[in-house]
Amino acid sequence: MPIYEINPLTDVRWGELVERHPAGALFHTSGWLEALWRTYGFESSALTTSAPSEVLENGLVFCRVNSRITGRRLVSLPYSDHCEPLTGAPEQLSLLLDDLSARISREDLRYVELRPLNAVERSASRLQLTESHVLHSLDLTTGLSALFRGFHKSSTQRKIRRAERCGLKYSAGQSELLLSQFYRLLLLTRRRHGLPPQPRLWFQNLIACFGDALTIRVASFEGRPVASILTIRHKDTLVYKYGCADHRYFPFGGMHYLLWTAIQEAVGEGVRGMDLGRSEAGHQGLITFKDRWGAARQPLRYYRLPYPGRPTREYNRGSLKRGQYWAGKAISHLPGWILDPLGRLLYRHMA
Repeated sequence: MPIYEINPLTDVRWGELVERHPAGALFHTSGWLEALWRTYGFESSALTTSAPSEVLENGLVFCRVNSRITGRRLVSLPYSDHCEPLTGAPEQLSLLLDDLSARISREDLRYVELRPLNAVERSASRLQLTESHVLHSLDLTTGLSALFRGFHKSSTQRKIRRAERCGLKYSAGQSELLLSQFYRLLLLTRRRHGLPPQPRLWFQNLIACFGDALTIRVASFEGRPVASILTIRHKDTLVYKYGCADHRYFPFGGMHYLLWTAIQEAVGEGVRGMDLGRSEAGHQGLITFKDRWGAARQPLRYYRLPYPGRPTREYNRGSLKRGQYWAGKAISHLPGWILDPLGRLLYRHMA
């Protein structure tokens, strides 16, 4: 069976497939793909067994990442928590993986990376497991009272009530002011963690591409922004993608207040589920935080199709950890005006 390559940003059938396929998610959408292109120059394509004249029955979307530092590769998809192949029968996925395998040699790629939820498991014999994460999701159909009762009493319920008593002020939307408040808090958070921030341009492009589906929420105390989250709605799911806060105000419970407010608004709008995003398998603190919202967790595994016959590069884990430690120490002391261009430079190569 022939395999066809399409441009999901220009082929109207792609949006129709994402909308009707049960696994179609935020990260498949043209909005997400367009933001990746505008910010990082990542060209997107999709493979399908459907001919150009036919209804699109399946598709596996990816971006081409061309970096002189980290090499040429296909990623499905950069900076996406997950990206399920939109297929039906297992044979369709197998055919698409065969085509991807052939492209590795033909295009001289280091590898192809897949970030599925479930579908690739049956074909895992040809794939190398590279990363393990945890994905949390929250069922919003039980109603607000049942949801609140399911929260951890001391770690979640109590902090929500404390935030309400502290008189935090709430703002939401997509304005330039809200973006500036969010980004200042993001810089504080990323510096505290010793990580480069995503460039401000990335968030500007997300706002431009998703419009009213995207919401920046900010909690302020006495006129000072203390916490912020960014969510995007797709179909009947609200995706919590980014969160940041001023650590000096942690006791006020700003993050808990914002998440609970987002949940209440989502339920009021008929949203059925909330995607709380991925957590690294070793990041027990973040996993516990999401557990305490009553969210269900599932394993999230990333795989690679390697270049055939090319030995896998082995890393000295001790040296790698030491390098990450010292890089983090350096980033934690850099001023904000350096961090944004640093993020713009690095994120083109880190996908």
